[in-house]
Amino acid sequence: MAKVIIFGTNDLALLAQFYFKNDSDHEVVGFTVDREFLDQTQVEGLPCVAFEDLKSSFSPLEHSLFIPMTQKKMGQIRKKKYDLGKQMGYRFISYISSKATVWQPELIGENCFIFEDNTIQPFVRIGDNVVMWSGNHIGHHSQIGSHVFVTSHVVISGHVTIEPYTFLGVNSAVRDGITIAEGTLVGMGAVINKNTEAYGVYTTASAQKKSIRSDELPNF
Repeated sequence: MAKVIIFGTNDLALLAQFYFKNDSDHEVVGFTVDREFLDQTQVEGLPCVAFEDLKSSFSPLEHSLFIPMTQKKMGQIRKKKYDLGKQMGYRFISYISSKATVWQPELIGENCFIFEDNTIQPFVRIGDNVVMWSGNHIGHHSQIGSHVFVTSHVVISGHVTIEPYTFLGVNSAVRDGITIAEGTLVGMGAVINKNTEAYGVYTTASAQKKSIRSDELPNF
């Protein structure tokens, strides 16, 4: 069991605190944010301190860090905070939902946030600082690099390589054997059937309203 400090006070941080409290052996004992954003001294009844002063309040010898952040700037901001925490001497833990199907959790890195209903098949390797929202399928022998954000209901087939800083939107799908290059943004509902280019943006057209009324459709 670890005593955990969560970086942030937004929705992701509060979700993390909820999951740790209700679905782990770890104990959240405080929150931290950058000093410029410190506008409260308590969150959920726990102390909240400036990140710059964290070591003086919570020793890295006795506490672990968890940094759940969005993929803003393609994960670069989350990676920067992760690196700073490492430099400060903190150990990072991961949260893996008990309601996820994970065959080899020992192949998952640190500071990963893996929600419920993920299916992670055998021989899948996941790097550090990865967020996987609920309901994804990760096929066998795939590799997910560090600082990746997988939203919900994403299908990653077998033998896929996801390079660092990638974002995969809701209901997107990746064909088997594909390499998703570093920093790729895959939009909601997009289907990737060939290798992508680094920092490319891959989206699909939004649904368009038809001229016919729904109650006038034949055979419907």
